[in-house]
Amino acid sequence: MTATLRPYLSAVRATLQAALCLENFSSQVVERHNKPEVEVRSSKELLLQPVIISRNEKEKVLIEGSINSVRVSIAVKQADEIEKILCHKFMRFMMMRAENFFILRRKPVEGYDISFLITNFHTEQMYKHKLVDFVIHFMEEIDKEISEMKLSVNARARIVAEEFLKNKKPLARWPQCGGLRIPACRLPVQGRLQQQQGFRPWCWTSRLHVLILSCISAQLPCQAGGLQPGPCSREER
Repeated sequence: MTATLRPYLSAVRATLQAALCLENFSSQVVERHNKPEVEVRSSKELLLQPVIISRNEKEKVLIEGSINSVRVSIAVKQADEIEKILCHKFMRFMMMRAENFFILRRKPVEGYDISFLITNFHTEQMYKHKLVDFVIHFMEEIDKEISEMKLSVNARARIVAEEFLKNKKPLARWPQCGGLRIPACRLPVQGRLQQQQGFRPWCWTSRLHVLILSCISAQLPCQAGGLQPGPCSREER
């Protein structure tokens, strides 16, 4: 645990220990019903003031308490698009198996990545300090797991790119047209002559990008000088 993470987790642990003072309480609205008041919110006098513990703008914990249940929502740090995708997939994987975690909620609170719901039945069947340890351990390991998955994805992408580009011949040069690089065979003769003056070699990174741009150019009309794609002969292909 890093020195900057320790105070954050200590504050979450202390708040959870105070909030997990739960007792069995039946509904005041419906007879013979016993539901988590933090979810149904039928009686305001049974709800506690929500507490938000924030490490920064992207990392925070929302703890909502009531007389018979506590809901803990966690926002995980996501620095870039890759981490957002990995976090979403990882959380979705866990929430699809919520019945195996007992306290895991199938849908997180809006604005957070994952939520836990702890009721008085959980505290009666399990040790309270073990429940707190589980939440804290999850917060410690989730950042490490996402970082390891990100490194693994980057390493695999690098190996795939190297193998894909190995022993590949340079591709033919393509002109530019309306912000899109399209094959010369898709321009009429007049357009090809106009493009030859500003002809620049195609600087390619991978054949995958070429295929994508080729598909785009095949579907979108040419936007340079109002030219439309013309027919191409067998030799020009």
